[in-house]
Amino acid sequence: MGLVTPDYGLLFWMVLSFGIVIFILAKFAWKPILKSLKDREMSIENALESAKRAKVEMEELQAGNEKIIIEAKIERDRLIKEAKEVKEVIIKEAKDDASVEANKIVLLARKEIESEKSLAVNEIKSQVTQLSIDIAEKILMKELENKDSQQQYIKKLLKEINPN
Repeated sequence: MGLVTPDYGLLFWMVLSFGIVIFILAKFAWKPILKSLKDREMSIENALESAKRAKVEMEELQAGNEKIIIEAKIERDRLIKEAKEVKEVIIKEAKDDASVEANKIVLLARKEIESEKSLAVNEIKSQVTQLSIDIAEKILMKELENKDSQQQYIKKLLKEINPN
């Protein structure tokens, strides 16, 4: 039962050993432990500050990215609008050129048709004339086989010609 009721000697030695342990801890362990705790506290504070700075930078980058995205969208829309305008101009020019070219082709075709028509009419007239001459010649040869009828026909033609 000696431990339940402490003796002065035991109490003295317990206090002395506790004091030695405290002295040893204070001399060798407290400073490094406190220093490591202080270093740990500083590193945690630095990490928190770095995280705050990183968060602010991230927000700035996000705002910058959003601004860049908005500018890119505006630029894209502008380029699309310009491309549509250029497309419309090119289509209009192509239609105008095609219309002019079609009109030229139609005009040339009409001229060619007119020329071919004139050539065909002239050829038909030439053939009709030649046929008429051939027919008239055959009729006259038949009608004017004798000399008297030839003389009478010539006189008749001379009377019909009016010398004005």
